[in-house]
Amino acid sequence: MLGDSVVWGEYVLPDGTLSHFLNQEAGRSDQFINGGVNGLFPLALEGLIRYHGQPLHHRKILLQCNVLWMSSPKADLRVDKEEKFNHAHLVPQFVPRIPCYKADATERLSLVIERNLNFMAWVNHLQSAYFGDRSIPLWTLEADSTEPPQYPNAYKNPFAQITLTVPSAPPEDSQRGPRSPRHKPWTETVKGATQFEWVDPETSLQWGAFRRLVENLRARGNQVLVVLGPFNEHMIAQGNRLAYQRLGTDIIAWFKQSRVLYVAPETLPGELYADASHPLTGGYELLAKRLYQDADFQKWLKN
Repeated sequence: MLGDSVVWGEYVLPDGTLSHFLNQEAGRSDQFINGGVNGLFPLALEGLIRYHGQPLHHRKILLQCNVLWMSSPKADLRVDKEEKFNHAHLVPQFVPRIPCYKADATERLSLVIERNLNFMAWVNHLQSAYFGDRSIPLWTLEADSTEPPQYPNAYKNPFAQITLTVPSAPPEDSQRGPRSPRHKPWTETVKGATQFEWVDPETSLQWGAFRRLVENLRARGNQVLVVLGPFNEHMIAQGNRLAYQRLGTDIIAWFKQSRVLYVAPETLPGELYADASHPLTGGYELLAKRLYQDADFQKWLKN
């Protein structure tokens, strides 16, 4: 299952995600693997799969399409003003041009080199996973918050940090799950409907990246099923709904024209959304049931 924080589960615990409830429907614990990444948008997901997702071939891929990334020029990364955004190292560095991405040529070239040199990518991975995004010398010289400062890593063996284990999620998370203060319906945090600035899919950077991603995955022999949504249509201002419907019509038209198998589940009840696109735990459970009952979903699953 590939997608952004909707697949990952922004407001829920691991046992409240879409993958968990789909596994529950399947009667297994390992059929659906959560490959969602927090803050990952189509331009970055395309880069993640293109440069780091080589093992993804001849598999069943459930790919989420979140129209939130086309809800404004800013979300589409097409504004001229510089904007900081997540996963900038995964986006195209030169073509297509991203107007709000202002990295200089040196930084862009270094990222391109890293993508093509596995050793450099491995070094950066180790720094991120075990050394707090620092080089080993900087990690060794890191000071704590005491006065005078202490250097707790100065005499540590840096190689002992590299455990080659994947950390598991904590059993309890104060920021996620039904006990979290964030786990509540959007109506308690948002006042009134929202006026979105939907972009034209013909010129959308994010939609262009999503189409290329689908084509890349299919070229590798994967069986791709796209899940459109689940977007919180209850949040959309009345005068803004027609533009949203046109966007959905254009997206589905491309699916049909390109013979991409897709499912467009019915909008969930409003109280099961935390915001514009993230369901709460009960929303994921209902979405999983609806997906599992869908004829196209079952066809994809069994073929």
